[in-house]
Amino acid sequence: MEGLISGLARRSAALDIALHTVQVSVRGETVAHAVGEPSGLDTPQRMYSVSKTVTGLAIGLLADEGLLSLDDPVTEHFPEMGPEMSPVHPWLEATTLRHMLAMRGPHSSTTYERTDGDWLESYFRVPPTHPPGTVFTYDTSASYTLAALVERLSGTSLPDYLRPRLFDPLGISPDLRFLTGPEGIAHGGSGLVCTPRDLLRLAHLLLDDGVHDGVRLLPTDYLRAATSPQADTALQNSAAALRGGYGYQLWLPRPGWWLMYGLGGQLVYGNPARGLAVVVTADFQACPSGDRFIDDVLDLLIDPLVETLDAGRALSGAHGAAVGLPWPAPRHVAAHARPVAERYANVVGGPGPAGLVLSLDDGGGRLTSAVGPAGADGRTVAGWDVELRFDRPVRTVVDDQPAVVTAGWTSPDTLDVRCSLLGDNLTTWRIRLAWAPDGTLTVQSQAFGETADPRWTFDAAYRTDAWRRPELS
Repeated sequence: MEGLISGLARRSAALDIALHTVQVSVRGETVAHAVGEPSGLDTPQRMYSVSKTVTGLAIGLLADEGLLSLDDPVTEHFPEMGPEMSPVHPWLEATTLRHMLAMRGPHSSTTYERTDGDWLESYFRVPPTHPPGTVFTYDTSASYTLAALVERLSGTSLPDYLRPRLFDPLGISPDLRFLTGPEGIAHGGSGLVCTPRDLLRLAHLLLDDGVHDGVRLLPTDYLRAATSPQADTALQNSAAALRGGYGYQLWLPRPGWWLMYGLGGQLVYGNPARGLAVVVTADFQACPSGDRFIDDVLDLLIDPLVETLDAGRALSGAHGAAVGLPWPAPRHVAAHARPVAERYANVVGGPGPAGLVLSLDDGGGRLTSAVGPAGADGRTVAGWDVELRFDRPVRTVVDDQPAVVTAGWTSPDTLDVRCSLLGDNLTTWRIRLAWAPDGTLTVQSQAFGETADPRWTFDAAYRTDAWRRPELS
């Protein structure tokens, strides 16, 4: 087992993917797990679109309680969005909850922008592009609307509705929560914040057909429909696993398998026939072909596991102690390391911080920035004060989030820094500092993440002899 996980870790590092945790469970027994500290199995992080599966389960429970039917038109539950406000397109009027669960709604994509103020209303106001029930179109606003429906019918928040019905019986962390949209509605499409261990407990429930400790927690009909093909996803142009089909807020990567999938590599694979669950948390947002990671987990970890199980061989591994996962790090050539103790100023006053302070020796040091300049919205670029080590990752805090920083001299004149921001908003931040023969320091900064501040992505030039600007004194 350790060899399989190590192989996945090496592949991830080669692609600049931060692999946070891995868990493998067979018939309720965890047979292997791995963590990249400070991430851990009990460390909360955002799980992005895994949220959709949880929202779908809540809809199934409401249907079982008789508070809705999956064949209800969505407009029936939101009359304030009806004709008295503005005309509703006939294709939207024909859209049922079942269509929305299967991502066969009338919109070609999510109807809101992240910075919009009315996510719920957008689902009813943005003109539809096609009749519902015809094609698969991945629409996070549909899941957000379903979460709003859960809260409307239950009279409480989405997590509070599920707490006594699912979360408490499963022993899921009391700290599980959902980020909310601009209206205060649980972001049922992407806002789940929980621990990797919580995901494994949820996977066990689905593998056991919705029964936990002899008590049925999920309705049979809904769960079997959710894990059966409801939409053809063959036209998806990303990972092969996403072209196998879709159920209700669940991907169906292969016959007999289901998959919860969240942005950046939050994966929960399940195969009920073998009682096999594989839970992975990661961040592949900095990798141009990051979706390929979804297939890598199948090819490098799951397929060998299945082959071993089907052959009747025992899964060898350390069932107790966690395997350590390495953090992606720039290549470091010790011979290139050199001391630097300088203050640099932005020579054009353009993008990027107004000034930088570098204090480095052969083993590491610090990279610190002066705050500024102000952006068009009046906010200043956040200041940095980052410890660097060339021999190990550094756990720190960046932009008020826990983070892991790695660094290395890749050439005599080039220092690369990589930072993984964890927690509610996963972000990968990469910085290259390159010295020109005339002493100019070019800084190339890149930030990858759904909520990454665009001002963290820039190219800028700095010089030591320009450190005379009033704001730097």
